[in-house]
Amino acid sequence: MLVVVAIGGNAILSKNEKPSFGRQFKNMQKLSKELIKLSNDHKLVLTHGNGPQVGNILIRVEEALGKAYPLPLFACVAESQGEMGFMIEQSLQNEFRKHHLKHPVVSVLTQVVVDRKDPFFKKPAKPIGPFYTKKEAEILKRKGFAVSKDVRGGYRRVVPSPKPKHIVEADIIKNLVKSGVTVVAAGGGGIPVYEERGLKGIDAVIDKDLASSCLASSIGADVLLIITDVAGVFLNYKKSNQKKISRMSLKDARRYMKEGQFPPGSMGPKIEAAINFLERGGKKAIITSPSGIINAMKNREGTLITR
Repeated sequence: MLVVVAIGGNAILSKNEKPSFGRQFKNMQKLSKELIKLSNDHKLVLTHGNGPQVGNILIRVEEALGKAYPLPLFACVAESQGEMGFMIEQSLQNEFRKHHLKHPVVSVLTQVVVDRKDPFFKKPAKPIGPFYTKKEAEILKRKGFAVSKDVRGGYRRVVPSPKPKHIVEADIIKNLVKSGVTVVAAGGGGIPVYEERGLKGIDAVIDKDLASSCLASSIGADVLLIITDVAGVFLNYKKSNQKKISRMSLKDARRYMKEGQFPPGSMGPKIEAAINFLERGGKKAIITSPSGIINAMKNREGTLITR
């Protein structure tokens, strides 16, 4: 069975942790122990978010203005793919070695085609970077940055997030998987590009879950496993009548989306990704926390969404 595992950027570096490369590496090493167990019975393609990471790359770019050449946002996404792809790749390689397994792992720089006229370019909504206080957010707004209140508390910068159309390297990834390689791909939602007499980069950050769903469908995956920093999907999240959902049909998922149960900057894209994957022929989608991976694959934890 082929499983696309979408690792949230906040699953590698949570809101309450002090940002550091070392901390992310430790979190990824811990997650690798669970992923190795999954690889015993399944072929894996791993994707990852980059919300906290690409935001920090942008801060470095802004702080270095006048001292180093600036980078466009799509190049910052490419940098995050290199940084985090290395982190995931090496963590898995070392874990395989501990178990005396000769299992190849490779990271693929992945471009994702979007529509240059996508309306989301005029509506920045994708949260990136660290969390800010209301006062800090006001300062950023005066500097011309788009800032929005985050459903998890605090404020974050937001950037355009167009819908993914197709994965440029999908066939390469598919062939690598067939040859027994665990692939890290579509990192940070992929490097956003558009087609106009060739491929050209465009400033945006594509949602990781939507890109993962697009990739999963493109390579014929059976399961889309979305790892986030909560135990599953909740109705009335953070309200007195909050309720966890263990199982959900495609019909239910569509209904809850229409009811506005899942905010755009949080669970919304994950449910939308699951819906898209199932509508395109996927068998099941699962949303769970890092510690729940194995049990979730056995339908004992997280949230299972099926047709």
